[in-house]
Amino acid sequence: MNRAPIALQSRSSTFRPPTLRTLPVAVAANVVEIRARTRSTIMAVVKADGYGHGAVTVARAAVAAGAGWLGTTSVTEASALRAAGLAAPILTWLHPSGIDAEAAAADRVDVAVGSVDELGALLAQAASTVRIHLHVDTGMSRGGCPRRQWHELIALAQRGQRARRVRVVGVMGHLPLADQADPAANAPAVAGMRDAQQAIRAAGLGSPLAHLAATSGTLNDPATHFGMVRVGAGLVGIDPSGTVMMHGASRLTAPIVHTAAVEAGTPVGYDGTYVTDRATHLSVLPIGYADGIPREISPQAGVEIRGRRFPVVGRVSMDQIVIDTGAESFSAGTSATVFGPGGDAVPTIQDWARWAGTIPHTIVTGIGPRVKRSTA
Repeated sequence: MNRAPIALQSRSSTFRPPTLRTLPVAVAANVVEIRARTRSTIMAVVKADGYGHGAVTVARAAVAAGAGWLGTTSVTEASALRAAGLAAPILTWLHPSGIDAEAAAADRVDVAVGSVDELGALLAQAASTVRIHLHVDTGMSRGGCPRRQWHELIALAQRGQRARRVRVVGVMGHLPLADQADPAANAPAVAGMRDAQQAIRAAGLGSPLAHLAATSGTLNDPATHFGMVRVGAGLVGIDPSGTVMMHGASRLTAPIVHTAAVEAGTPVGYDGTYVTDRATHLSVLPIGYADGIPREISPQAGVEIRGRRFPVVGRVSMDQIVIDTGAESFSAGTSATVFGPGGDAVPTIQDWARWAGTIPHTIVTGIGPRVKRSTA
């Protein structure tokens, strides 16, 4: 049987490229939401380039809204914030390339030390006094000094402080079960932090700033707040516990670059996993799994175009996705919203996480370098 020819709309020469727009006003609104739930100092954690939103942009918005500290994973990231003019206290932990003591002292960056060996290496290279936070394991078993070595770590910190190579100004831990939004689940870690505080005081190191809670603990359990809370995901609209509606802090858009009118029975994409069940219009967006669109998504996945949601059909390609727009045909250059702050038709990052069987963090941190960044 002969098929009718496919009607194509020609591609124009230039379009607005796929763009991720960070929304500082939303970051600020999330800090205000956090402030309403705690009396503790707020640390804005801007690791992973501000959860994919731009570390400097997110840091500036958070500090302007009332965050008192900033958090990063390395001294290098912290130094970049200093170079951008941010003067708030900064703590770095994780240290994927080790601790540069000289840079930490020069850029006024606090560092967390989570083992006797790590502290020993820092003391061996420190020429100027470095401010440190003792990182103790309060149940995560993913970093931090194990309880059986707390006294050894504290004793070494004592000697380092007497030698003026370090100054103990903080103690930190993590809540392994905070996403359950159940204070009872957090109680063992809270007790562990109190034990660590007592051991530090008994060693004559005073009462350094204690911090244990991240976003979920901050939103759900005041007993975890201590002197400071560390909020990262919450800054960009993610509550890992799923109990508080935060403000989405980014919008991902892409232009339609190709439209085709097709018959019923037309296979779409690699392997023809989707076949049209009616005559319809298909539109192509120039964004794919190389740009952070999850390859394994459910049939419910969609994007917003002019106030309506249309489904993604066929396999996600490296560089493209296809949208079924039904009876409606959109011209090349028409903008589609892949995700953004919640609305009737606009998908959220939480929607995409559900469609992909993952968490919102992976959606926002996975947007690739080909996508243009801007600030709204």
